[in-house]
Amino acid sequence: MTNLTERYYSVRDTIPQGVDLVVVSKKNPVEKIKAIYDSGQHAFGENKVMELMDKKDLLPADIQWHIIGHLQTNKVKYIAPFVHLIQSLDSTKLAAEIDKQAKKCNRVIDCLLEIFIASEETKFGFSLEEAENFLANELPILPNIRITGFMGMASNTPNIEQVRLEFRSLANFYKKYEKALGFQHLSMGMTSDYKIAIEEGSNMVRIGSAIFNE
Repeated sequence: MTNLTERYYSVRDTIPQGVDLVVVSKKNPVEKIKAIYDSGQHAFGENKVMELMDKKDLLPADIQWHIIGHLQTNKVKYIAPFVHLIQSLDSTKLAAEIDKQAKKCNRVIDCLLEIFIASEETKFGFSLEEAENFLANELPILPNIRITGFMGMASNTPNIEQVRLEFRSLANFYKKYEKALGFQHLSMGMTSDYKIAIEEGSNMVRIGSAIFNE
């Protein structure tokens, strides 16, 4: 595991103070996740609920699990008792289900609104207008959800300026709500673009392949 931990430290050293690192552990075995955990990393992100459930009980209980992929409503009940942060709240229907399951667990679950900023139609998320409507009209009737910020994915393109402008648009939108609603998290940036995201204001990055891929 030496090379794995060396890659982890190498990535972590590029991330400035004040920016949180979520290590994307999807498709990786518990042995590798534990090695990263033992290096001091406690926040891990998974895309698929059932994969997370298979891993969770085999790993330390104080891991902060983040859901970063599209979350189906029928899977919310499995993660509601323990999930640290749902980064991919992408619809009012999903919000209602998270609130319902959180209430059953006597919890308030922290979530990020996923905002659609990319050019690909396959991406999920609220438009800026839909997000504004949700925060003003839907969130007040969902007492078991706490929105702590936004998450966004830029277009998968070699056009760096396009990526930069997409991140900037979300950062500007975040600033509108940061103080008014007490937002803490602007999750932007993955292995291919996290340095640009940080330059544009991201304070949380989601990195997997730069650490786990040989």
